[in-house]
Formats: sequence, C-alpha cells, structure tokens
Amino acid sequence: MKQLLEDVIAGHRLTEQEAVGLLKTRDRRVWEIAAAADRVREMKVGDTVTYVRNQNLHVTNICKNVCGFCGFGKPRGAEGTYFFGKEQIQEQAVLAKEREVTEICLLSGVHPDFNAESYRDIIAWVHEVVPRADIHTGSPDELAWAAKKSGISTEEVIRMVRDAGLGTLQGTAAEILVDRVREIICPRKVSTDEWVRIIKEAHGMGIKSTATIMYGSVESEEDRIRHISVLRDIQDETGGFTELVPLSWLYEHTPLFESGIAPRGATGREDLLLLAVSRLFLDNFDHIQVPWQKVGLKMTSILLRAGGNDIGGTMFVDAVSADAGGEAGGFFDPAEMRRIADDLGVTLRQRTTTYERV
Repeated sequence: MKQLLEDVIAGHRLTEQEAVGLLKTRDRRVWEIAAAADRVREMKVGDTVTYVRNQNLHVTNICKNVCGFCGFGKPRGAEGTYFFGKEQIQEQAVLAKEREVTEICLLSGVHPDFNAESYRDIIAWVHEVVPRADIHTGSPDELAWAAKKSGISTEEVIRMVRDAGLGTLQGTAAEILVDRVREIICPRKVSTDEWVRIIKEAHGMGIKSTATIMYGSVESEEDRIRHISVLRDIQDETGGFTELVPLSWLYEHTPLFESGIAPRGATGREDLLLLAVSRLFLDNFDHIQVPWQKVGLKMTSILLRAGGNDIGGTMFVDAVSADAGGEAGGFFDPAEMRRIADDLGVTLRQRTTTYERV
C-alpha cells in the first residue's frame, strides 16, 4: 500500500481494483490513505478551502419517484405535501437576493405533472428576481421526465432552461451508477446509461455540472468505485464536472432503512475513505466538496485533511437532509467556516458555482 500511495502521488492512475482495495482498508493504514489524499489535494489546489454563498429554494416535495432512500419526497395527496407557485417561489428568491447569494439551488421533488415548460417557468421566475445568481438545478432525471412529458428531446429541454436562466446543472439523481443497485434504491429514476447520456449532452452544450455519489445504503465497495470510475470517464471526455460531492446517506425516516433493507448508513471510516480514495482516484477533478450537512461539522474538519478542499455552501435551509434525520441541515455561517479553516491552518475563500474567486 505504501508503494501504491507513493505511485499515485507521483502520477499513477489508480485502477478500479486498486481503489477497491484501498476502500476496504480497516486498520490504521486508513490514516496513510488520508495523508496521501491530503498531499494530492495540496498539489492540486494548495492550502485554500472554498465555499459558495448559496441558498436552497423549495418548490415541492411531491415526487413521482418516492425513492426508498429518501425521507423528503412524498406521493401526491399524502399528508404534509406542498407545492409552491410563482408568488411563493419569488418570495424565496427575494430573500436570497437580500442575503447576497451567488447561487440558488432549486430543491424539489420530480412532480408528476412537471414538463419542460414547468421547469422553464420556475427558472425564469427566479432569474427575474436574482438575475446575477447562478441558478443551479435540473438533474438528468428531471430533464428526462420533462422531455417525456412535453414530447421533446432532452437537448431541447436543456436549451429551454438555459435560455430561461439556468446557470449550472445539479449532478444529482446519480446515487450509485450501477443498475443493480438502482433497481433497489431508486427504481423509477433513469438508468445509468441514460444519466450518463444526459450529463454528457449538457456538458457538450457548454453547461457545467456537479458530480455526486450517494453511498451507505445497499451498495458494495466495488459498486462505489464503479460509480466514481464512470464519473472519471465522463470527465476525461467532457471536462464538464466542477466538483465531486460525496453524499453520505442519511438513513433515518427512510423506507429503505425502516423496512430493514439497508443498514444505518456509512460509518466514519467509510466517510473518510470514500472521500480520500475519491481524491486519489479522480485525477481529473480539482475540487472535492465536504457536504457538512451530511457528515456534521466535526467530521467536516477531518475530511478537509483527507482530500477535501471545499466546504460547500451556506445553504440557509436543507429540508432533504432534515427530513431524513440529519442533525445539521440549516445555515452554515461563514464565520464558523473560518474558525474551522483557521484551526486547520488553511485559507478560506469565497467562490462562485464554477470555482471563480469572489
């Protein structure tokens, strides 16, 4: 392992088999892997931790998917559902403008009635209020559903939402890009091949996106590495991913956990290794985000010394994490970010969605 880690630092591209071996480490060598990832992070981006001033904007929690891993989405007619119209959406956008955010993330279920025009209108409503913010939305699953409902191609949908004010795409709905796993955790979402096709299509049209992985449910270490290998291949071809966001599954209040199908999410060792090995494996990614709302602030601090270089966003509200039982789902004050950065001896810098300095 020591030789392998030295080779990676020197430029060796990890194979899937090598990465699986690292991910399965259970002894004190996990710290050697974390140290190697921290070294690669330093070589890539230096001693700077970044964050984006962003806000989630809620649209609806009604969702045609109702995935087993999710505690947020609800079927139409269920208790506690909501569906905001133009006035309520623009009220949230006004608040985001007052908070001087540079990124607005639309947080929504995939409503069964949504079509291409629905997404175009919602984006236009927000863009009208906050024209200078990057509107970050539109997973491949949402784009595929909009195209199906409107009877047009996904390329036409992407063009419509781009013209309405879309800035960047959310690389969500990826979960684990292994169809055997998807059939268990999100059977109503697009297949791996369809997710890859749509994200490449968007990149080819000049639209950047994040890349995500949601781990800790029913997938194996081999599945996790297969997923990040798919992402690496896409990045080789398009260069369109801005960052990797590894999402540790929050299991509480989810059907997948409550039915006994999945365990209690990832352990701290798994969180550490997933991020560190991703840094070592994804030699074509500069940025790896530590999603504080999924792992908590103390673990965030540790992961920023295990390959992570971005601390995510201010958020202000995160109902998806909160509904799944997350303890940290609200506003992340940049002053607290700075305390963490100062403790680690690194510099905190504000960024845009596409990692330009603010």
